[in-house]
Amino acid sequence: MKVVFVCWGNICRSPIAERVARRRAAEAGLTGVEFTSAATSTEELGHPMDRRAAAVLRDRGYDADGHVAHQADAAEVAGADLVVAMEDLHVDRLRRIAPGADNLALLTDFDPAATPGSGVPDPWYGTPEGFYDTLAAVEAAVPGVLDRVREIQASRAG
Repeated sequence: MKVVFVCWGNICRSPIAERVARRRAAEAGLTGVEFTSAATSTEELGHPMDRRAAAVLRDRGYDADGHVAHQADAAEVAGADLVVAMEDLHVDRLRRIAPGADNLALLTDFDPAATPGSGVPDPWYGTPEGFYDTLAAVEAAVPGVLDRVREIQASRAG
């Protein structure tokens, strides 16, 4: 099973979500799932994770090493069981990249306390504190993402 988190450049929000999901899945004993991340744009291709995003992850005990930004393509979207975007803009771009994709979701839809359709704001333009806000939004939504993973796995098993 594969879950892909997607944001604009694949250097802030989506790699944060990828790393949080990996750790939380491991802590929960959830196996058989691969978490990755991708961009909808070409602006940051080949770049490492934003240094501020990496610093926030490390500060909170998450792995931040080895990330290289890449753009999602139709094959990656089709090959994923769940593609989780940070904003509606990303969902729209993913629909252009992979017309007919039925595996797209918005991250905040997995957070019962979030306003429906609100998305996760881009911290890149703001202060370093904005990256902690992004991490908090991701951490609030990842349990719901993992629940969805379990549902998909159960539907395949039964």
